[in-house]
Amino acid sequence: MHALRINHVSIAAKDLEKSAQFYEEVFSMERIPTPTFDLPVVWLRVGDMQLHLFLDDGPAPARHHLGITIDDFDAAYEAVKARAPATWGYQLVELPSRQVQLYFRDPSDNLIELNWPDADTLHRSRYPE
Repeated sequence: MHALRINHVSIAAKDLEKSAQFYEEVFSMERIPTPTFDLPVVWLRVGDMQLHLFLDDGPAPARHHLGITIDDFDAAYEAVKARAPATWGYQLVELPSRQVQLYFRDPSDNLIELNWPDADTLHRSRYPE
């Protein structure tokens, strides 16, 4: 038996509606039908995978994170930066491989890592960090 791929990732949300709207608005994720469980959940489609949000008001793990590959770095950067000054913070990292990662926290304080494959395709003047 071999694992073929990851089917979904499940993360905590302090406010399901607020978190679901964030992922819908920033990443164009789509809500999909969700079974009835003991605790409220929202499922979202991410390409051919899923992101499951479950209600939990506990603290988010400091280093656990969700990595998302994006198709438009400029739009993602602007969407995150527009939300970051409130409380979420963000950090831009360029790897030796020339990949770019943008780290920030979602409305429930989960660490999110956005991935872009090639720093050379970005206009550096737009990213002072």
